[in-house]
Amino acid sequence: MIQSDVIVIGGGMAGMIAALASAKDGKRVTLLTYGEGTLPLNSGVVDILAYDSRHQYVRDPMAAIESLPEDHPYHRIGRKAIEEGITFFREVMAAHGLPYAGTFEQHLLVPTAVGTLKPTSFAPRSLAGSRGFKGRRKIVVISIRGLKDFYGSIMLENLKKALGEHRSYEIAVVDPQLGGGRDITTQDVARWLESDRGGHDFVTQLRSRGGSDVLFIVPQVLGLKDGALHEELEERLGTSLVETTCLPPSVNGMRVQRILRDALRDAGVDIVENTRVVGSKVEDGRAVSVLAQGAARKKEYRADCFILATGGFYSGGITMREFDQPQEVVFNLPVSFVRGEENWANDKLFSNQPQGFARTGIMTDEAMRPIDAEGHAVLENVRVCGRMLAGYDFCFEHSGNGVAISSAYKAARG
Repeated sequence: MIQSDVIVIGGGMAGMIAALASAKDGKRVTLLTYGEGTLPLNSGVVDILAYDSRHQYVRDPMAAIESLPEDHPYHRIGRKAIEEGITFFREVMAAHGLPYAGTFEQHLLVPTAVGTLKPTSFAPRSLAGSRGFKGRRKIVVISIRGLKDFYGSIMLENLKKALGEHRSYEIAVVDPQLGGGRDITTQDVARWLESDRGGHDFVTQLRSRGGSDVLFIVPQVLGLKDGALHEELEERLGTSLVETTCLPPSVNGMRVQRILRDALRDAGVDIVENTRVVGSKVEDGRAVSVLAQGAARKKEYRADCFILATGGFYSGGITMREFDQPQEVVFNLPVSFVRGEENWANDKLFSNQPQGFARTGIMTDEAMRPIDAEGHAVLENVRVCGRMLAGYDFCFEHSGNGVAISSAYKAARG
């Protein structure tokens, strides 16, 4: 039997932040993960809140939190933990070479792969489009020959609508000579750019298009490690270079995942991979241990505190074999959900109303402990964070990583 101060269940953004914040407090931490987590599917930018409950755009994310419905997790997390948690995340990223730009009071605009502008609160400098748009009279969209799921002409037309016709726009095609005729991925291009030959060829093919009044917009390919390649290429080109978001897998999500895993190991966190937590032991209102199925056999893990970050419906932390009977799979916690099939989902996936199913999760008190329908704590030493939380639709609101990071930090720091 393995004993820890804290066991964190789940290896996504929330789980890794919870484990890292706990370890920074001097606790002995075990992180139990199953699979790769969702960060490779995640842009890695930090949305706090872009749209309110009526789907109206908000200019000041922190001020708008006050108007959210009372059951929204931000009201339990609190402004102090939101600010401290995201500051903690930014400090970790900066210490590992991936500094984030942005503020709590207004949005950055990040270009997407189709040329729209996505509002977010914090983003790596390579994605922080707002800093590059001002004063640039010429926008050059860089298309990578052979790169799938990136269409420069579509992006160019939408950028004209978003940024205005007073600028000039053009496409520059860079040929990495990869793939032998097959489609290539953003990871292929990122690895090519990290090589001496790739970086040299990229700059050579673009240098004549640059200048102080030019902004290059490039797919999300500027290296898999940190922000160093972005800074180097900007210096060599003599102009600003901005990445777009992209379809999964996300190169920036991989950067963030790599950095967090390195930070966890540096902090002494015991990471147990390929381990599915299948149950728990509870005595007198406290969790005593969890039972995890590894590759060969089941193991029991004991701890003083447990942090649940298993991803809700999206990652199997909540299942529902029969309608109106959702189940949390580790501690069998009470699940809050919208009742009635007619309220479960909207006819349109992207609509002006949140999806009922997305609000499914665990309600908590201000210490992030799970509570029942009467508001009583169910398990004294269990904390819940990330997409396991009830009462919000991260996609509708653009609040995903904001809730994940701040709730994880609050769960770890209590």
